[in-house]
Amino acid sequence: MPTPASPGADPDLVARIAASTGLTASEAARVVEDVIAFHAEPVEDYVRRRHAQLKTYGAKNPEIFARIAAELADRVVAAPDLTERQLRRLVYG
Repeated sequence: MPTPASPGADPDLVARIAASTGLTASEAARVVEDVIAFHAEPVEDYVRRRHAQLKTYGAKNPEIFARIAAELADRVVAAPDLTERQLRRLVYG
């Protein structure tokens, strides 16, 4: 049975996700597309979003920038190493 996947989703991956989770092929394609979109977020957008999110919970900048730097290093396609100053410039311009 063919997998109704959009151009952004690898048909083999969609089939594997569908088979391992019990999702329909179209649901699995949506999940794959969501994961791809999450990992395709530009570094600048990720840094700004995470900074705002962590600030909301009361974190202070030194802690925030250290945490963001660690998170960036652990991404599937790791971002370049950014200094605290570079992270600050992404957030504050």
